[in-house]
Amino acid sequence: MHLLFNNAGVGTAGGFVWESNANDWAWVFGVNVMGAANGVRAFIPLMLAQQEPAHIVNTASVAGLLSAPGMGVYNASKHAVVALTETLYHDLKIVGGAVDCSLFCPAFVPTGIVNAERVRPEGLRNDEPLTASQRMAGKQFTKAVKSGKLSAEQVAELTFNAVRERRFYVLTHPQILASVQLRFDDVTQRRNPTDPLSLKPEVKGQG
Repeated sequence: MHLLFNNAGVGTAGGFVWESNANDWAWVFGVNVMGAANGVRAFIPLMLAQQEPAHIVNTASVAGLLSAPGMGVYNASKHAVVALTETLYHDLKIVGGAVDCSLFCPAFVPTGIVNAERVRPEGLRNDEPLTASQRMAGKQFTKAVKSGKLSAEQVAELTFNAVRERRFYVLTHPQILASVQLRFDDVTQRRNPTDPLSLKPEVKGQG
């Protein structure tokens, strides 16, 4: 089977969404969204032409299923990957063939994403100091990521199992589904958004 993992991802310091500047939006969307989009554009025509079993895994995040405060740019980029991959699934079903896809939505896993600023292109770097909300969001994000209990190896095994089972949604932390359900209930009941961290006080309290 031919496999493609669109796994590149970066994140800014976060903070109030209006405090993120054009550099933040350009950098995060350029990697998180266009990285996956370019991978799809480059490889799927080849995979379809080969007429052999193939599978694409696009990495989004639980941030693509929820909208936690202080993470506006990152949330928006991961929501875009969710929409891209769900649409890709439907499009692949229309054309038929042996190419399938999965949407990978991890929660907190100890990785190097908290140090993503080290790879920000020079032309998209920020000179101005972080705001108070950005400092707080960055500290909370770092603590949350480092507190993750699953290793990268365990997450990889979960992902490969999903590929073998041709399962679309891949969640490393199924307990987050209660917060996802809360969001969908807000939509279907037409009520104002509930804080997605209201069910995760241990995360909300980190800072």
